[in-house]
Amino acid sequence: MITLSDDPRLNLARGALGAVRVVHDPMLPPRVLRLVSADGNEFFAKQHSERGRYTRELHAYLAWGSHLIGHVPRVVGRQDRTCTLLLTAVPGVRVDTVAPGSPEEEQAHYEAGRVLGNLHHATSVSRTGAVGTELAQRLRDWIARAGRAGLMSTIEGERLSHHADVLANTLMDSAVCHLDYQPRNWLLGDDFGLCDFEHMRRDARIRDFARLEFRRWQAAPNLRTAFFAGYGEPLNDTEQRLLESFGAIEAVTALVRGHEQEDLALSTHGRTVLARLA
Repeated sequence: MITLSDDPRLNLARGALGAVRVVHDPMLPPRVLRLVSADGNEFFAKQHSERGRYTRELHAYLAWGSHLIGHVPRVVGRQDRTCTLLLTAVPGVRVDTVAPGSPEEEQAHYEAGRVLGNLHHATSVSRTGAVGTELAQRLRDWIARAGRAGLMSTIEGERLSHHADVLANTLMDSAVCHLDYQPRNWLLGDDFGLCDFEHMRRDARIRDFARLEFRRWQAAPNLRTAFFAGYGEPLNDTEQRLLESFGAIEAVTALVRGHEQEDLALSTHGRTVLARLA
């Protein structure tokens, strides 16, 4: 068991910053520490359990952080051997703690659209087939996992397979995508901040809207309107239909992960999205 005296996160922080103090923060996952240095500045130390996610997050900060200056943490220390990062803190409150229906929530969605639009537009590649082919195979792999676990009917499996066919046969724009773009990873303060880049990679641009579409916007369409006002362009009819196919990925991954993690809320979300899909 790792104790504070031999914690790689603390060792990395002390080597880079000197004396630091750990601040208890129940909102953080166990693998992340909130730290304050002797001069009062805040930092986060994060240790990944999977090397692939560590590599992806580090690459995201180093390769694409220039498109998000002022909105994302900076890497001030790293230890590849233990998959540990030391990051500056971006000031602000997590948007998932903001009162639902408040002006602050709507403003956060506007800012989220604006910042994501800047990233997408700076990294966009128009209408390629490779992205759709890869996503279709990924969806089929999830369908197979769900089938082996007995999580859906034959008709539901066929419905999901139809969406895999749609993805495989659609040309779509690609861009650097966050892929967990939702209020728990947004910070609202004097400026708009983002965190958690372990999923970030080049993917279908429209896929970055899927978690918002299926987890937030159904119940609050005004937030969708605010988001795309910031983003700069609404979805056209073709793109909206494609977003429905990304809902198939959202549904089946939630079903499988909910089952594997015994997470009833996640399983229920997956079944709700699956029921919506045509």
